[in-house]
Amino acid sequence: MPADLLATPDLLRSVFRRHAAGVAVITARGDAGPVGFTATSLASVSAEPPMLSFGVGTGSSSWPAIAAAGHVGVHILGEHQQELAATFARSGADRFAPPTAWREGPEGVPVLDGVLAWLVGRVVTRVPAGDHRIVIAEVVLGDPTGTGRPLLYHQGRFNRLSD
Repeated sequence: MPADLLATPDLLRSVFRRHAAGVAVITARGDAGPVGFTATSLASVSAEPPMLSFGVGTGSSSWPAIAAAGHVGVHILGEHQQELAATFARSGADRFAPPTAWREGPEGVPVLDGVLAWLVGRVVTRVPAGDHRIVIAEVVLGDPTGTGRPLLYHQGRFNRLSD
């Protein structure tokens, strides 16, 4: 088998650059204040009961709070929120400082304003997966009434749907 086809981190990254994914921001209440990060690994797990999952790197600044959190916020970003997505993806950024608009929501979870939809989930488990953990949460409430079109991540960039 050719060496460039063997499973490596570079192969995985190269293949997934071609996979368009929706963009979400995951938030939680931490001991030192709110935490959050941009995620493209969000997935619906179950309708009954309503459950979702996402991946988080154990080396990320948000991991200690996510590891301890009883509840998390999940925010589906719109195409108008590319800068918000970039802020929550940037290492060392003060993600909750202006111009980020947010409020304390149910269960103390930070809820971002202006998103297409948001959910609050009760963390059910955290599954080890290499240098990440897959967090599974049962949805307890949310709001699907935001307007606009979704933000996508493809080829290493935030993108809009084309008509």
